[in-house]
Amino acid sequence: MLADALAQRLAAGGAASVPHDGDAQWRTLQGKREVPAAVLVPFVERPHPTVLLTRRQAHLRSHSGQVAFPGGRVDPDDADLIATALREAAEEVALPVDAARIIGLAPPYRTVTGYVVTPVIAVIPPDLPLLPHPDEVAHLFEVRCDHLFDPAMHQRQMVDWDGGTRHYWEIAFDGERIWGATAAMIRNIGVLLGLDENPRALNLSAPA
Repeated sequence: MLADALAQRLAAGGAASVPHDGDAQWRTLQGKREVPAAVLVPFVERPHPTVLLTRRQAHLRSHSGQVAFPGGRVDPDDADLIATALREAAEEVALPVDAARIIGLAPPYRTVTGYVVTPVIAVIPPDLPLLPHPDEVAHLFEVRCDHLFDPAMHQRQMVDWDGGTRHYWEIAFDGERIWGATAAMIRNIGVLLGLDENPRALNLSAPA
């Protein structure tokens, strides 16, 4: 089962350091506190497993039109980071809370805007009747793991920003541009689960 394979890989790599802990050198919090947040990383159980992603609406004030995991900032009523990720996924894509089997947490990623984002790794069944929230999500799509976690698909880009050169990662898929914090978290998860070395490891026909 996919959940067992992910749990074994997470346990094996849980003590590993990840290559991208965030954009600390670019953050200008100016005395503000970091904001805790969580995203759900939903692996879809298929013979060739996929990961569910969203593209945000173009009219949103922050990260408009960008590809992201379902997620957001922690609310005071959330019991923990897992509850945050599940609540946000229910709000954004109508994912039933009980449909997600939680595998565990990946190390947090610190964004340039001051968020500390914890990825919550989960497995969901295929072909759920998901419904994107019309005010927040423009598009839902899945990317096969053997594409998403393959380092050959990851392009290192750079941009002149705030008086310096900032590097970031970008993954292209079927006309979608996955970049920035989402791409960095994907790379982190790939290293954590050992999928950077064997992107096809989760396929049913592949060796472990």
